[in-house]
Amino acid sequence: MRRTLLSFISLTLTVSAADLKWSQLPSLPDARGFAGSFAGVSNGSLIVAGGTHFIDKMPWEGGTKLWYDTVYTLDKPDGQWRIIGKLTKPNGYGVSITTPEGLIIIGGGNATEHFSDVFWVGKDAKLPPLPKPCAFMSGCLLDDVIYIAGGIETPTATNAMNTFWSFDLKQPSAQWQELPPCPGKPRILACMAAADGAVHVFSGAALHAGKDGKPEREWLNDAWRFKPASGWEKLPDMPRVAVAAPNPAPVIDSKILILGGDDSALVNFEPKSKHPGFPRSILAYDLKSQTWSRAGDVPFSLVTTNSVFWRDQIIVPGGEARPGVRSPQVWSAPIK
Repeated sequence: MRRTLLSFISLTLTVSAADLKWSQLPSLPDARGFAGSFAGVSNGSLIVAGGTHFIDKMPWEGGTKLWYDTVYTLDKPDGQWRIIGKLTKPNGYGVSITTPEGLIIIGGGNATEHFSDVFWVGKDAKLPPLPKPCAFMSGCLLDDVIYIAGGIETPTATNAMNTFWSFDLKQPSAQWQELPPCPGKPRILACMAAADGAVHVFSGAALHAGKDGKPEREWLNDAWRFKPASGWEKLPDMPRVAVAAPNPAPVIDSKILILGGDDSALVNFEPKSKHPGFPRSILAYDLKSQTWSRAGDVPFSLVTTNSVFWRDQIIVPGGEARPGVRSPQVWSAPIK
């Protein structure tokens, strides 16, 4: 019987959360970097695909946001990034799931539409589509079952989706299942983690229509746990909001780590060109005591990105360094 990803990770995590030592791997070969990319591991190599950046002006100056379809790979930590192909279309802000068989890309979208496509990177194979198009959701893998929470169906939606879906990779003829949604407010850009036989959902932002009809955010700091056998349970609230933190959250030393994330404190900061970036503190949720603590800091300010386990390291590849500004930096921390 093949090992699940969760059991594989539990064999390799021997470093405590407080001992993480961060350093940089080779930067992505685009000086602007990307936010909303997909990332994971396929055939032993690190993959980063798709994403967005602004090419002419910043968003508050009316800049143009472009979506990309490039697929990059890094074969070894001291190697060089290379292009190995393209996605079927420019895409960003979906969910990346690494499995022992490779990287799965789920949903996402572009400026005009969101997608329901689900497919393997580097394989001529698709999985059944999501029940609805979806982007800005979160996801994780527990015992070979994919779980997807929240998101929005269209780029102009003013309410998040009150959805919680699962897909069992162990079943050859599996279809997406609709599960009871999280009892908290529907949300986008939450952070999820699989640990101790449960799916955890942290933070994110609820949406409502503002006076101008455009979506406005309500910043959330609640935390929830879903056990397949018993359903949802409320957990202690987080010490602060952590929207769009690298997803899924890594689990080390019986602690779930939230690596930074946007706490909304500087959402109205001016001038925007001088924004200092997002929080760098690591929030640690102790699975045994069910308490929160601070576990040091990360040396980067990156949101709308992924965390990936690769070669006994936690990898955070690119992301949004401050509003409108992307980063090509790829950070790593050994876990052995």
